[in-house]
Amino acid sequence: MKLKNEFITYNTDDRQIMVATDTKLFSGLVKSNETAAFIIDCLKEETDEDSIIEKMLQEYDAPREVIAKDVHLVIEKLKGINAIDA
Repeated sequence: MKLKNEFITYNTDDRQIMVATDTKLFSGLVKSNETAAFIIDCLKEETDEDSIIEKMLQEYDAPREVIAKDVHLVIEKLKGINAIDA
């Protein structure tokens, strides 16, 4: 899966903002915390859920179950706004 090219991100002081360049896909913006931003950045290249979990385990000191739940939740939300090619 991969973040669609029609979605761009930029970072502010403490958040990542994602917007769609094609309003037929999604009209609005997504504000992401550090965790969601990390997941979205991983999705800028072709990847899968397990690979993102592994990268997060290397970056964050959290239990696998918590990370897996967070990754799944963010991916499902991105699918809900048609932001990723699955």
